[in-house]
Amino acid sequence: MATGADQLASQMNLGAFSKATELKKRIWFTLGALIVYRLGTYIPVPGIDPGVLNEIFQQTQGGVLDIFNMFSGGALGRMTIFALNIMPYISAAIIMQLMTAVSPNLEALKKEGETGRKKINQYTRYLTVVLASFQAYGIAVGLESLPGPGGTTAVLDPGAFFRATTVITLVGGTIFLMWLGEQITARGIGNGISLIIFSGIVANLPSALASLFELGRTGALPAIVIPLLLLMAVAVIAFICFIERSQRRILVQYPKRQVGNRMTGGESSHLPLKINVSGVIPPIFASSLLLMPITVASFSAGGGGPEWLTQITVLLGHGQPLYIAMYIALIVFFAFFYTAIVFNPQETAENLRKYGGFVPGIRPGKNTADYLDFVLTRLTVIGAAYLAFVCVLPEILISQLSVPFYFGGTSLLIVCTVTMDTVTQIQSHLLAHQYEGLIKKSKIRGRRG
Repeated sequence: MATGADQLASQMNLGAFSKATELKKRIWFTLGALIVYRLGTYIPVPGIDPGVLNEIFQQTQGGVLDIFNMFSGGALGRMTIFALNIMPYISAAIIMQLMTAVSPNLEALKKEGETGRKKINQYTRYLTVVLASFQAYGIAVGLESLPGPGGTTAVLDPGAFFRATTVITLVGGTIFLMWLGEQITARGIGNGISLIIFSGIVANLPSALASLFELGRTGALPAIVIPLLLLMAVAVIAFICFIERSQRRILVQYPKRQVGNRMTGGESSHLPLKINVSGVIPPIFASSLLLMPITVASFSAGGGGPEWLTQITVLLGHGQPLYIAMYIALIVFFAFFYTAIVFNPQETAENLRKYGGFVPGIRPGKNTADYLDFVLTRLTVIGAAYLAFVCVLPEILISQLSVPFYFGGTSLLIVCTVTMDTVTQIQSHLLAHQYEGLIKKSKIRGRRG
Protein backbone atom coordinates (compact mmCIF):
# COMPACT_ATOMS: atom_id res chain seq x y z
CA MET A 1 0.00 0.00 0.00
CA ALA A 2 1.39 3.41 -0.96
CA THR A 3 2.15 5.82 1.86
CA GLY A 4 1.05 9.44 1.97
CA ALA A 5 4.54 10.53 0.94
CA ASP A 6 4.47 8.21 -2.07
CA GLN A 7 1.07 9.55 -3.11
CA LEU A 8 2.28 13.13 -2.85
CA ALA A 9 5.43 12.30 -4.83
CA SER A 10 3.35 10.78 -7.62
CA GLN A 11 1.25 13.96 -7.83
CA MET A 12 4.24 16.30 -8.26
CA ASN A 13 4.26 18.02 -11.68
CA LEU A 14 5.23 21.29 -13.31
CA GLY A 15 2.28 23.00 -11.63
CA ALA A 16 3.63 22.11 -8.21
CA PHE A 17 7.08 23.27 -9.30
CA SER A 18 5.78 26.67 -10.43
CA LYS A 19 4.18 27.26 -7.03
CA ALA A 20 7.37 26.40 -5.08
CA THR A 21 8.86 29.91 -5.02
CA GLU A 22 11.50 29.02 -2.44
CA LEU A 23 12.73 26.14 -4.60
CA LYS A 24 12.95 28.37 -7.67
CA LYS A 25 15.03 30.91 -5.74
CA ARG A 26 17.42 28.15 -4.67
CA ILE A 27 17.77 26.88 -8.23
CA TRP A 28 18.46 30.36 -9.61
CA PHE A 29 21.05 30.96 -6.88
CA THR A 30 22.77 27.67 -7.73
CA LEU A 31 22.86 28.50 -11.44
CA GLY A 32 24.22 31.98 -10.73
CA ALA A 33 26.97 30.63 -8.49
CA LEU A 34 28.00 28.05 -11.09
CA ILE A 35 28.13 30.76 -13.77
CA VAL A 36 30.47 32.78 -11.54
CA TYR A 37 32.66 29.69 -11.18
CA ARG A 38 32.76 29.09 -14.94
CA LEU A 39 33.71 32.74 -15.60
CA GLY A 40 36.58 32.39 -13.13
CA THR A 41 38.00 29.42 -15.06
CA TYR A 42 38.91 31.87 -17.86
CA ILE A 43 40.76 34.48 -15.74
CA PRO A 44 44.48 33.64 -16.22
CA VAL A 45 47.19 33.70 -13.59
CA PRO A 46 49.48 36.71 -14.22
CA GLY A 47 52.91 36.13 -15.77
CA ILE A 48 51.97 33.10 -17.96
CA ASP A 49 52.48 32.74 -21.71
CA PRO A 50 49.29 30.88 -22.79
CA GLY A 51 50.71 29.70 -26.13
CA VAL A 52 53.78 28.03 -24.60
CA LEU A 53 51.67 26.65 -21.75
CA ASN A 54 49.27 24.99 -24.18
CA GLU A 55 52.12 23.28 -26.05
CA ILE A 56 53.67 22.05 -22.78
CA PHE A 57 50.32 20.74 -21.60
CA GLN A 58 49.82 18.85 -24.87
CA GLN A 59 53.20 17.17 -24.38
CA THR A 60 52.31 15.91 -20.89
CA GLN A 61 48.90 14.44 -21.67
CA GLY A 62 47.95 11.08 -20.16
CA GLY A 63 49.19 11.85 -16.67
CA VAL A 64 47.64 13.12 -13.49
CA LEU A 65 47.29 16.55 -15.11
CA ASP A 66 44.47 15.18 -17.26
CA ILE A 67 42.49 14.15 -14.19
CA PHE A 68 42.93 17.47 -12.40
CA ASN A 69 42.22 19.37 -15.62
CA MET A 70 38.98 17.40 -15.98
CA PHE A 71 37.94 18.16 -12.39
CA SER A 72 38.80 21.86 -12.82
CA GLY A 73 36.77 22.18 -16.02
CA GLY A 74 39.87 22.99 -18.09
CA ALA A 75 41.09 25.68 -15.66
CA LEU A 76 44.40 23.89 -15.07
CA GLY A 77 45.14 23.63 -18.80
CA ARG A 78 44.52 27.37 -19.13
CA MET A 79 46.31 28.06 -15.80
CA THR A 80 43.59 30.32 -14.43
CA ILE A 81 42.83 31.47 -10.90
CA PHE A 82 40.76 28.31 -10.30
CA ALA A 83 43.47 25.94 -11.55
CA LEU A 84 43.55 24.04 -8.22
CA ASN A 85 39.76 23.95 -8.19
CA ILE A 86 38.20 22.49 -5.05
CA MET A 87 40.51 19.45 -4.92
CA PRO A 88 42.59 20.70 -1.91
CA TYR A 89 39.37 21.03 0.09
CA ILE A 90 38.27 17.51 -0.85
CA SER A 91 41.69 16.14 0.12
CA ALA A 92 41.55 18.02 3.43
CA ALA A 93 38.03 16.73 4.16
CA ILE A 94 39.08 13.13 3.48
CA ILE A 95 42.20 13.53 5.66
CA MET A 96 40.05 14.89 8.48
CA GLN A 97 37.70 11.91 8.16
CA LEU A 98 40.67 9.57 8.40
CA MET A 99 42.02 11.46 11.40
CA THR A 100 38.60 11.36 13.07
CA ALA A 101 38.64 7.56 12.79
CA VAL A 102 42.10 7.21 14.41
CA SER A 103 42.25 10.19 16.80
CA PRO A 104 40.26 9.89 20.07
CA ASN A 105 40.19 13.69 20.49
CA LEU A 106 38.67 14.29 17.05
CA GLU A 107 36.26 11.39 17.55
CA ALA A 108 35.07 12.93 20.83
CA LEU A 109 34.76 16.29 19.08
CA LYS A 110 32.61 14.69 16.38
CA LYS A 111 30.20 13.34 19.02
CA GLU A 112 29.59 16.84 20.44
CA GLY A 113 27.02 17.51 17.73
CA GLU A 114 26.75 20.82 15.89
CA THR A 115 29.50 22.52 17.92
CA GLY A 116 31.98 19.73 17.23
CA ARG A 117 31.06 19.65 13.55
CA LYS A 118 31.77 23.38 13.21
CA LYS A 119 35.19 22.96 14.82
CA ILE A 120 36.06 20.06 12.51
CA ASN A 121 34.95 22.13 9.51
CA GLN A 122 37.19 24.95 10.67
CA TYR A 123 40.16 22.57 10.97
CA THR A 124 39.34 21.33 7.45
CA ARG A 125 39.51 24.90 6.11
CA TYR A 126 42.91 25.48 7.74
CA LEU A 127 44.21 22.23 6.26
CA THR A 128 42.82 23.26 2.87
CA VAL A 129 44.94 26.43 2.94
CA VAL A 130 48.05 24.43 3.81
CA LEU A 131 47.50 21.84 1.06
CA ALA A 132 46.60 24.49 -1.52
CA SER A 133 49.76 26.46 -0.66
CA PHE A 134 51.99 23.42 -1.20
CA GLN A 135 50.26 22.52 -4.46
CA ALA A 136 50.35 26.11 -5.75
CA TYR A 137 54.05 26.43 -4.98
CA GLY A 138 54.70 23.09 -6.72
CA ILE A 139 52.82 24.32 -9.81
CA ALA A 140 54.79 27.60 -9.83
CA VAL A 141 58.13 25.79 -9.60
CA GLY A 142 57.03 23.22 -12.16
CA LEU A 143 56.04 25.92 -14.65
CA GLU A 144 59.46 27.54 -14.31
CA SER A 145 61.31 24.25 -14.83
CA LEU A 146 59.21 22.57 -17.55
CA PRO A 147 60.91 23.04 -20.93
CA GLY A 148 58.78 24.35 -23.76
CA PRO A 149 59.42 24.60 -27.49
CA GLY A 150 62.83 26.10 -28.25
CA GLY A 151 63.95 25.75 -24.63
CA THR A 152 61.59 28.46 -23.38
CA THR A 153 59.21 28.19 -20.41
CA ALA A 154 55.62 29.28 -19.97
CA VAL A 155 56.67 31.85 -17.35
CA LEU A 156 57.42 35.33 -18.70
CA ASP A 157 59.50 36.49 -15.72
CA PRO A 158 60.62 33.60 -13.45
CA GLY A 159 61.62 34.32 -9.90
CA ALA A 160 60.42 34.77 -6.35
CA PHE A 161 57.83 37.39 -7.30
CA PHE A 162 56.17 35.06 -9.81
CA ARG A 163 56.08 32.22 -7.28
CA ALA A 164 54.57 34.47 -4.59
CA THR A 165 51.87 35.88 -6.89
CA THR A 166 51.03 32.41 -8.21
CA VAL A 167 50.67 30.95 -4.71
CA ILE A 168 48.51 33.85 -3.51
CA THR A 169 46.33 33.73 -6.64
CA LEU A 170 45.77 29.97 -6.67
CA VAL A 171 45.20 29.69 -2.92
CA GLY A 172 42.77 32.62 -3.05
CA GLY A 173 40.89 30.92 -5.90
CA THR A 174 40.58 27.68 -3.91
CA ILE A 175 39.35 29.53 -0.81
CA PHE A 176 36.77 31.40 -2.90
CA LEU A 177 35.51 28.12 -4.42
CA MET A 178 35.35 26.58 -0.94
CA TRP A 179 33.19 29.50 0.22
CA LEU A 180 31.09 29.34 -2.97
CA GLY A 181 30.46 25.61 -2.48
CA GLU A 182 29.32 26.19 1.09
CA GLN A 183 26.95 28.93 -0.08
CA ILE A 184 25.45 26.62 -2.71
CA THR A 185 24.92 23.93 -0.09
CA ALA A 186 23.26 26.34 2.35
CA ARG A 187 21.27 28.57 -0.03
CA GLY A 188 21.01 26.50 -3.22
CA ILE A 189 20.22 22.96 -4.31
CA GLY A 190 22.49 19.98 -3.82
CA ASN A 191 26.01 19.59 -2.50
CA GLY A 192 27.98 22.66 -3.56
CA ILE A 193 31.38 20.98 -3.78
CA SER A 194 30.05 18.15 -5.94
CA LEU A 195 28.16 20.57 -8.19
CA ILE A 196 31.33 22.60 -8.83
CA ILE A 197 33.18 19.48 -10.02
CA PHE A 198 30.07 18.37 -11.93
CA SER A 199 29.77 21.67 -13.80
CA GLY A 200 33.44 21.55 -14.79
CA ILE A 201 33.07 18.08 -16.29
CA VAL A 202 29.79 18.85 -18.07
CA ALA A 203 31.14 22.12 -19.49
CA ASN A 204 33.88 20.23 -21.32
CA LEU A 205 31.71 17.39 -22.61
CA PRO A 206 30.83 19.27 -25.86
CA SER A 207 34.52 19.73 -26.70
CA ALA A 208 35.12 16.05 -25.91
CA LEU A 209 32.32 15.08 -28.31
CA ALA A 210 33.78 17.40 -30.94
CA SER A 211 37.18 15.73 -30.51
CA LEU A 212 35.56 12.32 -30.90
CA PHE A 213 33.81 13.33 -34.13
CA GLU A 214 37.03 14.91 -35.38
CA LEU A 215 38.80 11.57 -34.94
CA GLY A 216 36.11 9.99 -37.10
CA ARG A 217 36.32 12.73 -39.73
CA THR A 218 40.09 12.45 -40.10
CA GLY A 219 39.96 8.67 -40.25
CA ALA A 220 41.89 8.16 -37.00
CA LEU A 221 38.82 6.34 -35.67
CA PRO A 222 36.56 4.11 -37.84
CA ALA A 223 33.18 5.73 -38.44
CA ILE A 224 31.28 2.67 -37.21
CA VAL A 225 33.05 2.88 -33.83
CA ILE A 226 31.63 6.32 -32.93
CA PRO A 227 27.94 5.28 -32.60
CA LEU A 228 29.05 2.13 -30.79
CA LEU A 229 30.99 4.25 -28.30
CA LEU A 230 27.99 6.53 -27.73
CA LEU A 231 25.72 3.53 -27.17
CA MET A 232 28.26 2.08 -24.77
CA ALA A 233 28.38 5.38 -22.85
CA VAL A 234 24.57 5.35 -22.53
CA ALA A 235 24.67 1.72 -21.35
CA VAL A 236 27.38 2.51 -18.78
CA ILE A 237 25.36 5.49 -17.48
CA ALA A 238 22.26 3.28 -17.12
CA PHE A 239 24.34 0.66 -15.31
CA ILE A 240 25.80 3.28 -12.95
CA CYS A 241 22.33 4.66 -12.13
CA PHE A 242 21.03 1.14 -11.46
CA ILE A 243 23.87 0.22 -9.09
CA GLU A 244 23.94 3.58 -7.30
CA ARG A 245 20.22 3.29 -6.52
CA SER A 246 20.44 -0.36 -5.46
CA GLN A 247 20.16 -1.15 -1.76
CA ARG A 248 20.23 -4.12 0.57
CA ARG A 249 17.41 -3.53 3.04
CA ILE A 250 17.81 -5.23 6.40
CA LEU A 251 14.56 -5.73 8.30
CA VAL A 252 14.52 -4.07 11.74
CA GLN A 253 11.73 -4.94 14.20
CA TYR A 254 10.65 -2.88 17.21
CA PRO A 255 8.84 -4.66 20.09
CA LYS A 256 5.45 -3.64 21.46
CA ARG A 257 5.41 -1.62 24.66
CA GLN A 258 2.64 -0.69 27.09
CA VAL A 259 2.48 3.09 27.62
CA GLY A 260 -0.41 3.84 30.00
CA ASN A 261 -3.53 2.37 28.46
CA ARG A 262 -2.10 2.32 24.98
CA MET A 263 0.02 -0.28 23.22
CA THR A 264 2.80 1.29 21.14
CA GLY A 265 5.55 -0.17 18.99
CA GLY A 266 5.42 -3.45 17.20
CA GLU A 267 6.49 -1.70 14.00
CA SER A 268 9.04 -2.78 11.44
CA SER A 269 11.35 -0.72 9.27
CA HIS A 270 14.37 -1.24 7.06
CA LEU A 271 18.04 -0.35 7.40
CA PRO A 272 19.16 0.50 3.83
CA LEU A 273 22.73 -0.35 2.87
CA LYS A 274 23.97 0.88 -0.50
CA ILE A 275 25.97 -1.44 -2.71
CA ASN A 276 28.51 1.30 -3.37
CA VAL A 277 28.90 3.03 -0.01
CA SER A 278 32.22 4.68 -0.91
CA GLY A 279 30.88 6.53 -3.97
CA VAL A 280 33.47 8.02 -6.33
CA ILE A 281 36.24 8.32 -3.73
CA PRO A 282 38.10 5.06 -4.69
CA PRO A 283 38.53 5.92 -8.40
CA ILE A 284 39.65 9.48 -7.60
CA PHE A 285 42.21 8.33 -5.03
CA ALA A 286 43.43 5.41 -7.14
CA SER A 287 43.90 7.59 -10.24
CA SER A 288 45.74 10.27 -8.29
CA LEU A 289 48.12 7.87 -6.54
CA LEU A 290 48.82 5.82 -9.65
CA LEU A 291 49.27 8.63 -12.14
CA MET A 292 51.38 10.87 -9.90
CA PRO A 293 54.59 8.80 -10.33
CA ILE A 294 53.79 8.40 -14.03
CA THR A 295 53.65 12.17 -14.48
CA VAL A 296 56.86 12.71 -12.50
CA ALA A 297 58.57 10.00 -14.55
CA SER A 298 57.32 11.57 -17.78
CA PHE A 299 58.69 14.98 -16.83
CA SER A 300 62.06 13.52 -15.76
CA ALA A 301 62.31 11.34 -18.85
CA GLY A 302 61.56 14.29 -21.09
CA GLY A 303 64.31 16.27 -19.40
CA GLY A 304 66.96 13.61 -19.90
CA GLY A 305 66.31 11.52 -16.80
CA PRO A 306 67.53 7.98 -16.13
CA GLU A 307 66.49 5.07 -18.33
CA TRP A 308 64.52 3.27 -15.60
CA LEU A 309 62.11 6.22 -15.34
CA THR A 310 61.36 5.89 -19.04
CA GLN A 311 60.72 2.16 -18.54
CA ILE A 312 58.29 2.89 -15.68
CA THR A 313 56.45 5.35 -17.91
CA VAL A 314 56.04 2.65 -20.57
CA LEU A 315 54.91 -0.09 -18.13
CA LEU A 316 52.38 2.16 -16.40
CA GLY A 317 50.89 3.63 -19.59
CA HIS A 318 47.16 3.61 -20.33
CA GLY A 319 45.92 0.11 -21.14
CA GLN A 320 49.10 -1.67 -20.04
CA PRO A 321 48.56 -4.85 -17.93
CA LEU A 322 50.59 -3.56 -14.98
CA TYR A 323 48.71 -0.27 -14.95
CA ILE A 324 45.29 -1.98 -15.06
CA ALA A 325 46.27 -4.46 -12.32
CA MET A 326 47.48 -1.70 -9.98
CA TYR A 327 44.45 0.45 -10.79
CA ILE A 328 42.05 -2.36 -9.86
CA ALA A 329 44.00 -3.15 -6.68
CA LEU A 330 43.91 0.48 -5.51
CA ILE A 331 40.18 0.83 -6.29
CA VAL A 332 39.38 -2.29 -4.27
CA PHE A 333 41.59 -1.16 -1.38
CA PHE A 334 40.04 2.32 -1.13
CA ALA A 335 36.52 0.91 -1.54
CA PHE A 336 36.96 -1.23 1.58
CA PHE A 337 38.96 1.41 3.43
CA TYR A 338 36.49 4.26 2.90
CA THR A 339 33.46 2.05 3.59
CA ALA A 340 34.98 1.09 6.95
CA ILE A 341 35.28 4.81 7.77
CA VAL A 342 31.80 5.98 6.81
CA PHE A 343 29.83 3.03 8.26
CA ASN A 344 30.45 1.64 11.75
CA PRO A 345 28.57 -1.64 12.38
CA GLN A 346 29.23 -1.51 16.14
CA GLU A 347 27.81 2.00 16.45
CA THR A 348 24.76 1.13 14.32
CA ALA A 349 24.09 -2.01 16.38
CA GLU A 350 24.38 -0.03 19.59
CA ASN A 351 21.91 2.59 18.35
CA LEU A 352 19.42 -0.14 17.40
CA ARG A 353 19.75 -1.73 20.84
CA LYS A 354 19.35 1.63 22.55
CA TYR A 355 16.02 2.29 20.81
CA GLY A 356 14.76 -1.27 21.20
CA GLY A 357 15.23 -2.32 17.57
CA PHE A 358 16.56 -5.72 16.55
CA VAL A 359 17.14 -7.76 13.41
CA PRO A 360 14.82 -10.81 13.42
CA GLY A 361 16.78 -13.95 14.22
CA ILE A 362 19.89 -12.01 15.40
CA ARG A 363 20.66 -11.22 19.05
CA PRO A 364 21.13 -7.49 19.79
CA GLY A 365 24.61 -6.15 20.46
CA LYS A 366 27.73 -7.90 19.20
CA ASN A 367 25.85 -10.49 17.10
CA THR A 368 23.99 -7.71 15.28
CA ALA A 369 27.25 -5.84 14.67
CA ASP A 370 28.87 -9.01 13.27
CA TYR A 371 25.87 -9.62 11.03
CA LEU A 372 25.92 -6.04 9.70
CA ASP A 373 29.66 -6.30 9.10
CA PHE A 374 29.18 -9.58 7.20
CA VAL A 375 26.46 -8.11 4.97
CA LEU A 376 28.42 -4.90 4.39
CA THR A 377 31.56 -6.85 3.43
CA ARG A 378 29.68 -8.78 0.76
CA LEU A 379 28.10 -5.58 -0.57
CA THR A 380 31.51 -3.88 -0.69
CA VAL A 381 32.91 -6.75 -2.75
CA ILE A 382 30.15 -6.18 -5.32
CA GLY A 383 30.62 -2.40 -5.15
CA ALA A 384 34.39 -2.63 -5.62
CA ALA A 385 33.96 -4.97 -8.60
CA TYR A 386 31.44 -2.54 -10.11
CA LEU A 387 33.79 0.44 -9.66
CA ALA A 388 36.72 -1.49 -11.13
CA PHE A 389 34.68 -2.51 -14.19
CA VAL A 390 33.31 0.98 -14.86
CA CYS A 391 36.73 2.62 -14.49
CA VAL A 392 38.91 0.06 -16.28
CA LEU A 393 36.71 -0.33 -19.38
CA PRO A 394 37.19 3.33 -20.49
CA GLU A 395 40.93 3.07 -19.74
CA ILE A 396 41.20 0.35 -22.38
CA LEU A 397 39.22 2.45 -24.85
CA ILE A 398 41.44 5.49 -24.17
CA SER A 399 44.61 3.49 -24.86
CA GLN A 400 43.31 1.54 -27.87
CA LEU A 401 41.05 4.10 -29.60
CA SER A 402 42.26 7.46 -28.21
CA VAL A 403 38.80 8.27 -26.83
CA PRO A 404 38.72 11.65 -24.99
CA PHE A 405 39.35 11.39 -21.26
CA TYR A 406 35.95 12.89 -20.39
CA PHE A 407 34.31 9.59 -21.35
CA GLY A 408 36.24 7.89 -18.53
CA GLY A 409 34.59 6.02 -15.69
CA THR A 410 35.36 8.61 -13.00
CA SER A 411 33.73 11.46 -14.92
CA LEU A 412 30.61 9.39 -15.71
CA LEU A 413 30.36 8.33 -12.05
CA ILE A 414 30.51 11.94 -10.86
CA VAL A 415 27.98 13.16 -13.42
CA CYS A 416 25.49 10.37 -12.65
CA THR A 417 25.74 10.48 -8.84
CA VAL A 418 25.60 14.28 -8.58
CA THR A 419 22.63 14.42 -10.96
CA MET A 420 20.70 11.81 -8.96
CA ASP A 421 21.47 13.53 -5.65
CA THR A 422 20.37 16.92 -7.00
CA VAL A 423 17.13 15.53 -8.41
CA THR A 424 16.44 13.82 -5.07
CA GLN A 425 16.89 17.12 -3.22
CA ILE A 426 14.56 18.91 -5.66
CA GLN A 427 11.94 16.23 -5.07
CA SER A 428 12.40 16.64 -1.31
CA HIS A 429 11.79 20.39 -1.56
CA LEU A 430 8.70 19.82 -3.69
CA LEU A 431 7.43 17.23 -1.23
CA ALA A 432 7.96 19.63 1.69
CA HIS A 433 6.08 22.33 -0.26
CA GLN A 434 3.18 19.90 -0.81
CA TYR A 435 3.04 19.12 2.91
CA GLU A 436 3.07 22.84 3.79
CA GLY A 437 0.15 23.38 1.40
CA LEU A 438 -1.82 20.54 3.00
CA ILE A 439 -1.16 21.88 6.51
CA LYS A 440 -2.32 25.37 5.53
CA LYS A 441 -5.50 23.97 3.95
CA SER A 442 -6.27 21.91 7.04
CA LYS A 443 -5.84 24.97 9.29
CA ILE A 444 -8.18 27.03 7.11
CA ARG A 445 -10.80 24.28 7.11
CA GLY A 446 -10.47 23.95 10.89
CA ARG A 447 -11.11 27.65 11.39
CA ARG A 448 -14.16 27.54 9.13
CA GLY A 449 -15.52 24.60 11.05
